[in-house]
Amino acid sequence: MRRILAAVVVASPVLVAACLRVGHWQVDVDRTHITVTPRPRRHCSFCRGAGGCWMGGPFPEMEACGCWSDRRHLRIRIGAAPDPWPEPSF
Repeated sequence: MRRILAAVVVASPVLVAACLRVGHWQVDVDRTHITVTPRPRRHCSFCRGAGGCWMGGPFPEMEACGCWSDRRHLRIRIGAAPDPWPEPSF
């Protein structure tokens, strides 16, 4: 188990660096996990980097652009998972 954890801790910065080079991503680092989320592309012909556009009509709504909303988020857990239901001691 410790070998797997060590491999994940070593591989996660490499994975994050590779993701940042490949596309437009935002990286959030916490003490329990690393989250990589997509960002809008500056050269998108639909939204031009704004992340969406206003659709017309009597009640205009903001529609998310597919340049970021169709891509998946990545969450890498660091360390052991906490016990979701700790039982009280007797």
